[in-house]
Amino acid sequence: MYPSVTPPREVKIGDAAAFAGTTPRALRHYHQIGLLPEPERGGDGRRRYGYDDMIRLLWIRKMSEAGISLDDMRAAFDEARDMEDVLGRLEETLAAQEADIKRQRAAVQRLRVVGSPLGLLSPLVTDRLSHLPSGALRPSDLDALLVTERIFGPLGAAIQASVFITLATHPDLRAEADRLDAADAALDDTVDPHDPQVEELAAQHCAHHKALLQAIEAAGLEAAEEKLFEIYDAEASGEEEAQMSAFEAVTKMPYGFSAARTRCMELTAQLLAGDLSAGS
Repeated sequence: MYPSVTPPREVKIGDAAAFAGTTPRALRHYHQIGLLPEPERGGDGRRRYGYDDMIRLLWIRKMSEAGISLDDMRAAFDEARDMEDVLGRLEETLAAQEADIKRQRAAVQRLRVVGSPLGLLSPLVTDRLSHLPSGALRPSDLDALLVTERIFGPLGAAIQASVFITLATHPDLRAEADRLDAADAALDDTVDPHDPQVEELAAQHCAHHKALLQAIEAAGLEAAEEKLFEIYDAEASGEEEAQMSAFEAVTKMPYGFSAARTRCMELTAQLLAGDLSAGS
């Protein structure tokens, strides 16, 4: 013969939580937010849960597994919101999550193919640099592209890539760029902004920039830049990350340039603008 089991009429919170597959802490939270009516306490001061309470707990567990929020559960139980509306919004959320996962998987696959950290940049940028041999790009080059992409978007960074392609393929221009970088770094806070060396360095920067532009044109990189606009327009999804303005970026990106270095940059820009005006 099989032993006869008589189910209890009510159970304690620990037994109720165990049967529903949750925790006593979760049940107490359900009481606090009004999702589960708080049962009366027994003579020992402890809550006792009956059949209806357990049915509610099981429904809560099933709805939670479906991804329905506690607020939506409460509204559905109170008949304050149509469950079809809840399910419709949930389906939209899941679709968005699936799209995010798809993008993340694509990003991971691209990292494995292209390599890190280059693969972290937008495909429009990395595609322009993919033909360069390993080690041709310096970490500072990638840092600059990262900042440019944040401010001007993938198209801006892809156009800037012409500079780093040229530096990677012209040792003389790279050597001059390294020399100018070292000279910039020497313009610390001890240098007077109006020191003659600041103006001289600005002139050297201007000359180097013009040499870069000539090399870019000679290599046909300008034509490649024009095609980038067509590629970008064709691939744009309309959901691109909003970019901050260059002015806003200057106020948020900390470079810590000295007054002398800042004046050198301003003088260089003035010289380049003057040459542009004279050429037009």
